[in-house]
Amino acid sequence: MKMKLAAILLAAVALARPAWCEDAPSLESVANLAPQKHYAAIARKVSNMLPAYHVSQQAFDESVSQRAWTNLVTMYDYNHCVFLKGDLEKFAAQRTGYAAALRRGDLSFAYEMHRVFVYRLDACVAYVTNLLETAELDFSADETYLYDRREAPWPETVEEQRDLWRRRIKNEMLSIVLGRELDDEEDAEAEKSGKKKKDRSKKKTAVSRQGRRIAAEPAAKGGATNDVASAEGEAKPEPTPKETLLNKYRHYLAWTLTELDDEKVMERCLLAAAMAYDPHSAYMAPLSKDDFDMDMSLSLCGVGAVLSQSMDDGALEIKEVMKGGPMAREGSIKEGDKIVGVGQGTKPVEDIVWKPMRKSIKKIRGPKNTTVVLEVTDRNGASRRRVPIVRDEIKLEDQAATGRVEKVVLDGVERTMGYVKLPAFYGTMDKRPNEPGYRSCSLDVAKWVAQFNTEGTDGMVLDLRGNGGGSLKEAVLLSALFVRPNPGPCPVVQIRETRNLYVLPTFPDQPTFAYRKPLVVLVDRHSASASEIVAGALQDTGRAVVCGDLQSHGKGTVQTVMPMGRSEFGSMKITTARFYRINGSSTQVKGVASDIRLPSVLDDRTDIGEGKLPNALPWSRIEPASYDPIWNMPSLVPELAARSEARRAKSPEWARRTQVMKLFRETSERRVVSLARDARKKQMKDDRAVLDEADEEAAFDDEDGEEEAVADDATARKKDIVLDEALNVLADLAALTKGAEAPEAPVQNNRIPAWLQLLQGGGEE
Repeated sequence: MKMKLAAILLAAVALARPAWCEDAPSLESVANLAPQKHYAAIARKVSNMLPAYHVSQQAFDESVSQRAWTNLVTMYDYNHCVFLKGDLEKFAAQRTGYAAALRRGDLSFAYEMHRVFVYRLDACVAYVTNLLETAELDFSADETYLYDRREAPWPETVEEQRDLWRRRIKNEMLSIVLGRELDDEEDAEAEKSGKKKKDRSKKKTAVSRQGRRIAAEPAAKGGATNDVASAEGEAKPEPTPKETLLNKYRHYLAWTLTELDDEKVMERCLLAAAMAYDPHSAYMAPLSKDDFDMDMSLSLCGVGAVLSQSMDDGALEIKEVMKGGPMAREGSIKEGDKIVGVGQGTKPVEDIVWKPMRKSIKKIRGPKNTTVVLEVTDRNGASRRRVPIVRDEIKLEDQAATGRVEKVVLDGVERTMGYVKLPAFYGTMDKRPNEPGYRSCSLDVAKWVAQFNTEGTDGMVLDLRGNGGGSLKEAVLLSALFVRPNPGPCPVVQIRETRNLYVLPTFPDQPTFAYRKPLVVLVDRHSASASEIVAGALQDTGRAVVCGDLQSHGKGTVQTVMPMGRSEFGSMKITTARFYRINGSSTQVKGVASDIRLPSVLDDRTDIGEGKLPNALPWSRIEPASYDPIWNMPSLVPELAARSEARRAKSPEWARRTQVMKLFRETSERRVVSLARDARKKQMKDDRAVLDEADEEAAFDDEDGEEEAVADDATARKKDIVLDEALNVLADLAALTKGAEAPEAPVQNNRIPAWLQLLQGGGEE
């Protein structure tokens, strides 16, 4: 029956397949996808490890099966527009039998679901292509579009599905056409009034991107956008709205056909099972584990290029040559060139056209000082050459800690303040501090702290906004920079496993602080895990005032990466414990509440936070740890909050921020938009009026969690009213404490403490 269903679907869509897909991987390649022999052993191992090691100790039973089935379907069709209701009824047995199938090592249902999805998607894209090329869309009709269909039923018939896609395309076309029209009107108004036109060539902040898309669907994964320059270096004309949409769905289909190979289908199936326990447990195929290690160490060995798979010919297009990297040093390869083959040293070059991009990139990466041979063509494919490049270590500095000294003038008094932005808790897992290539975020922050001490700063802001966490060890090391023994090691976090409870403290021979001046910690809704450990510990000990969104993200769980034996089996990342603050409260769901609320525009969003993730574990409490406050910050918070509130009440910038927050809340709750041109344009214009102001006034994290670059000169940095007010709060704190520092603990001996040796790279872990 399964093969019959696949054959019927293939026959139904094959004749309608768009001509531009002819050179891309075929549907026949999808029909032939099947699990490799060792995948059955992987599935059985996953089904054994999850109930054995997960902190919930839940059996791998029917209730888990139902959640896993929902996860897998959502991974394919989160907006309920590709599958038909009848398709999912074919897989109804897996709603309760998912776990049993994995215990048997049977993954066949996942491959069948993948085939059905691809066939349905191919038919949808064929319909979209025909609609855009042959029909005139009517924007005068009083129609609406439900763009968030996560709770909507799947269409029952092809006719119902096509009507859904017709409305979807009308919605996206309106977003593009009206967006450009409003841009032109804004430029004309600026020219008329003599103002400078907006530079729209730069990446928009999260505020603009979210506000201007309102009802747009997420961009397709994989494919890059159209080239911005021709082979001669001249700018290409902007693609028409029709071309933009055709390219979008062309890229999405080609990416689906290319990237979702047999291993990726298996990984999705097992990932869905792991995430049925909680949203942070995962199965990681070997390539995914490599990426995880790379993110944690902030380095990789490769050639130093940013690559994207071209959906025109399936080659890897070079989007950026990283300065100082091996490719830049070689010199002959430029942005826009394409990689069509990869060889290792003197071995034959392998063709990589239309091969999964993640596997091609793995061939390009490799051990330091080894040679990779790239077969490269120019942008137009007119020339072809082979270029040997010696791999070297590439530092990924975008996520590294950065700092500077800020000047703050408040009530006529100028103070100097230290500022550190920490985007992630990174730390090299396979090297010791004295080995080359070792990275530690706590060491990087310690270097900034040393500079702040040298320059005599009056206080420091530790900015953890957008920091989703990382290394637990680094969170403890970082906390140790700001707390002291009481009189023994100061507890930082409590960890409860299935049978054990233990406290992670600072180091027993730590005699003093690295930084003793007043401290403010900035958080937002995206500050999670290790960020919440640090913010919670510094708040509970009275060491710091926490400012920012109403609360942090709320991730209070510990994941352990476990190998599965053979290297080709991959690894499991399983939630094995829960975090608890030293006051006994879990950070799960509730996060860390700010002492002083300085909200971002996302603070009022009802769809952000751990509690909104599928299958999140609940909040809980245990007994507090034994600790003494370091500084009595809670007694100062009411006065600090009153001063901050009074300042913000007089600020036009914060008044506009309130408007922006209201609009974002309304936007996040909006599910239906008009497809009538005039009504939609008015809505988009009204949204822009507030969102454009936000772009000018605040520096928000972009979609990947990376802060936009700011100049070293604090006076030249981009306006960030949350940071500005946090610095004002810090200045108030310095004034209220009259220059006092956190009290020292008695020095017990004269030797260099282990924690400081570790930070300096000379001690044992």
